[in-house]
Amino acid sequence: MNRRLSAMAATALLAGALKVTAGIGIGDAPPMSDVKMKNVDGKMLSIKEAAGPKGLLVVFWCKHCPFVKAYETRMTALGNETMEKGVGVILINANDAAAYPEDSWENMQNQAKQSGYRFPYVVDETSDVARAFGAGRTPEAFLFNAEMKLVYHGAIDDNAQRPEEVTKSYLRDAVTALLEGGEIAVNKTSSVGCSIKFRKQP
Repeated sequence: MNRRLSAMAATALLAGALKVTAGIGIGDAPPMSDVKMKNVDGKMLSIKEAAGPKGLLVVFWCKHCPFVKAYETRMTALGNETMEKGVGVILINANDAAAYPEDSWENMQNQAKQSGYRFPYVVDETSDVARAFGAGRTPEAFLFNAEMKLVYHGAIDDNAQRPEEVTKSYLRDAVTALLEGGEIAVNKTSSVGCSIKFRKQP
């Protein structure tokens, strides 16, 4: 698994950025926040509707990526805890399920149920939301404050392969600082993961 993750990281670094737009920067609002996307419960939900009173965490996610699988337990725990503390959480799958069937909506439903998500997990059916954010990887996190301004963008932590060897919990630290009203010491990191498998534009 470790060798596979390393190989996937190298591939992602080479291929992932090819279809990514400039996207958003620290201080920006979430783009396309009114666009309705299909949640695993069958309801349509927008980014704006997913926000909590203290902010919003958006994570680009999927089912097939080995990096997502490595982070599944950590992200579920952090997402559920973050929701309980007043920061909304939404996972977005922008991958082309026709090319990667493991990322189908039905498989997303199973993933959410098996892992115990208590937050929305939606489909970006055109990949346009991911493009607007400038997202290029799964996983890739965007944290917004109560004013819907971006305060952190990047990786979950510094060790996808070995959770017991994590030394820098970037996303958890950013969420904690946001909730405590403190400064986010590291507000941008490089996401390492699979490239988003963008759907073709018309």
